[in-house]
Amino acid sequence: MTSRPTLAQRPFPGPELERLRFGFGTNGFGCHRLDDILTVLADLGYDAVGITLDHRHLDPYAADLTWQVARLARRLDRLGLTVTVETGAPYLLDPWQQHHPTLMTLPGAERRVDLLGRAVRIAADLGAPAVHLCSGPAPRDVPAEEAWKRLAGGCEEVLEVAARHGVALGFEPEPHQFIDTVEKVVELRRRLGDPDLFGITLDIGHAHCVDPLPLPRCVELAAPHLVNVQIEDMRRGVHEHLELGVGEIDFPPVLAALKAAGYQGPVSVEIQGAALDAPQVARRSLEFLKAAEPS
Repeated sequence: MTSRPTLAQRPFPGPELERLRFGFGTNGFGCHRLDDILTVLADLGYDAVGITLDHRHLDPYAADLTWQVARLARRLDRLGLTVTVETGAPYLLDPWQQHHPTLMTLPGAERRVDLLGRAVRIAADLGAPAVHLCSGPAPRDVPAEEAWKRLAGGCEEVLEVAARHGVALGFEPEPHQFIDTVEKVVELRRRLGDPDLFGITLDIGHAHCVDPLPLPRCVELAAPHLVNVQIEDMRRGVHEHLELGVGEIDFPPVLAALKAAGYQGPVSVEIQGAALDAPQVARRSLEFLKAAEPS
């Protein structure tokens, strides 16, 4: 099995790299087996994969999970793919409500804490340096300050598990959720006491959709804590993941900002609607990113 990374191996910013490392998320391959997804990505020349924990590809509640994770670790190692563990499957815990329960839901937050703890342990066994998470929507009729306190309390519980396993958390701001901008993630980090293992997942499309800051400024603000980057095209104010080059985003300045920040982790394409044409979407995405990356 792949050995667990040390803290020094986590992909926090460092010296500027010659090139970025590109990945693709398994949630864009809804019609494929996980083994086949990894084969396609490796054959196309991707460096990384973002594995979303769900019933299709890697169920965190499967009876044979330990065996599956050990086998997956060996396969990732053979293919030379690095991995990030994603926890954004919208209906994994509740078949009726997206991203429910959240860390702010009482009762129910304990189920989200349990899922995130499972994700951390899976990440450690896979050699993944980071686990992605997001806030979900705040419960109705809960004052904002109370929502902040509940969210911070839940994050503290998960951080205890993360510290035992040496895995960073990458908190993602997402449209229409309680934490929807980079500045709010930085505020959450401050409320937690700026823990080393509490990082940021920056979704470039999400930032373009709702963040008031220009995208290069979002990268600059997130850079000191950046552990994961997701990328897709999008239009302002419309939360729809589009194929690269179809929306409004000017990608070369964004990629240049990531390189200038010395970001060393994956830049993973996140196009959930790609399932019926996933191999070709993945091929076009990698070609687009390579062409858009400043030399």
